[in-house]
Amino acid sequence: MDRVALRGLKARGHHGVFPKEREEGQTFIVDLVLGLDTRPAAADDDLAKTVHYGIVAEEVVAVVEGEPVDLIETLAERIARTCLKHEGVEEVEVCVHKPDAPITVPFDDVTVTITRSRV
Repeated sequence: MDRVALRGLKARGHHGVFPKEREEGQTFIVDLVLGLDTRPAAADDDLAKTVHYGIVAEEVVAVVEGEPVDLIETLAERIARTCLKHEGVEEVEVCVHKPDAPITVPFDDVTVTITRSRV
């Protein structure tokens, strides 16, 4: 299976279990790896035969900016479902970064990574 990756998609969301997170929001960063067969698109040099990653990026940002959830695990699941709606995408790896998570000790990032497929 071939891979198309989008890294560092940024959007402001209001996800989290604490009231301050819901009220003020914070930046979330999403990395995606879409699994699909790119041979038909490459053979014909035809965008219609592959995934339009610009549209996927817009849809993922809309999910992050959309209805709040408590957990980034839930957010990752919603993003995965959105990606799998695209014809030809057989598998997706979603990594959601929450670099401003409310943690009381020094840290660089918090991530949740999931892999989902059409199976």
